[in-house]
Amino acid sequence: MRLHKFMAHELFEKIRSKEISILELIESCFERIEETDHLLHSFVNLSKEKAIKKAKLLDNNLKKGKKIGKLYGLPIANKDLICVKDFPTTCSSKILKDYRPPYNAFVIEHLIEQEGAIHIGNTNMDEFAMGSSTENSCYGPTNNPWDLTHVPGGSSGGSAASIASGQAILALGSDTGGSIRCPASFCGVVGLKPTYGRVSRYGLVAFANSLDQIGPITKCVYDSALMLEIMSGKDPLDSTSVDIRVDKYTQELKKPIDKKILGIPEEFFGDGIDSEVHRAVKDAINKLENLGAKIMEVSIPHLEYTVATYYLLCMSEASSNLARYDGLRYGIMSDNLSGDVYDVFSRTRSENFGPEVRRRIFLGTYALSAGYYDMFYIKALKVRSLIKNDFDEAFKRCDSIVCPTMPTTAFKLGQFIDDPLQMYIADILTCPVNLAGIPALSIPCGFDNNGLPIGFQIIGNFFDEKGILNIGYQLEQELNIYRKIAPVTKGG
Repeated sequence: MRLHKFMAHELFEKIRSKEISILELIESCFERIEETDHLLHSFVNLSKEKAIKKAKLLDNNLKKGKKIGKLYGLPIANKDLICVKDFPTTCSSKILKDYRPPYNAFVIEHLIEQEGAIHIGNTNMDEFAMGSSTENSCYGPTNNPWDLTHVPGGSSGGSAASIASGQAILALGSDTGGSIRCPASFCGVVGLKPTYGRVSRYGLVAFANSLDQIGPITKCVYDSALMLEIMSGKDPLDSTSVDIRVDKYTQELKKPIDKKILGIPEEFFGDGIDSEVHRAVKDAINKLENLGAKIMEVSIPHLEYTVATYYLLCMSEASSNLARYDGLRYGIMSDNLSGDVYDVFSRTRSENFGPEVRRRIFLGTYALSAGYYDMFYIKALKVRSLIKNDFDEAFKRCDSIVCPTMPTTAFKLGQFIDDPLQMYIADILTCPVNLAGIPALSIPCGFDNNGLPIGFQIIGNFFDEKGILNIGYQLEQELNIYRKIAPVTKGG
């Protein structure tokens, strides 16, 4: 039985009914990894021995009739910047080589320790989550499982590729400006960026504190809803997590959407949107209309300023956050200890940070420097407020906003590696959501003429994850393409 073709909740039922053993499932995942990861490079570190040991223990507990968690025995892949106790967590950076956190992240405690999921390994990513292609990794790039000559998106590209190819059943990612939704779109899977504060960031290595959020990457909407139920909630160790009721998302999915009003922002369908993406998204909107949803036009007038605003803010925060990696407080130190302490710090950082991370540190430090702070950083904060206000006004007229996730399908490996500006512009439809702090879901809605997936984005108001998951589930069932497994070959 090819177990990687099933959804997580289906496999859970097979485990509970003892149709399959947990050991059988875990071994099936590692067999799939062995078959495909030399082509994909989704994983940077595997936890095979521990995973098999835990599978045997859980199987034994199940035979004894012990109480089981909601994810009991399900394999989960973890993005390489979410802390797993005593397991290498490197942010795909040389500077954190062999770093092993002494604690688990909040989400790891809830998904694995409390609900019984099994950690199978950490996935590749853009270094410190800085990138949209998973090419900026000290381990080398990850390839798109639909066409190995294309990128999987980033920065959570390894997690998305592992789900699309069937290497993992569940995965974790983080989203600072689209880093869950971009790879979900490019790899044809489901990716959810929760409301800022919905999920604790404790144990997430910081890129930009005011923008980062942890979220699930799965094969279907139901599995994302299930993960979010478990991951959400107030955490006393994260002052930005919000003490607000967590909905039973899985129970809301099948509700009809005939009373929903969906906003279509004209700015999200303007220049730069690929014609095939435009067609597939419009077709999906028509299907939602056929399901009874009402469609209306809305406007996000400050969209044109979002990329500049986002990159000023995230680079400034990154500059501040990454100052601690000097080889003394955090990270490995340069072998060359000649010169004074500033020479050693500078050498340590230049040797162990990749070019994209160094670029963002330079630009962020410049934006925060004396004489430019008001001109750049403070102005960006003001524009951020305008963007949030645009969404507030739109949600006075509609329940959710629907649009493409990415303006194009996955681009070729190396296509933009020397043109960072083009890479940054690709985030035009995802980073406004992070600036506003609201939730968004990406689901696959079709394929282009080259067989590459197209993502459909559903944006909700603050803490309305149940609303966007409901719409996403209804559309997913109508389209019925979510069971397709990527071929893990070069495309035609």
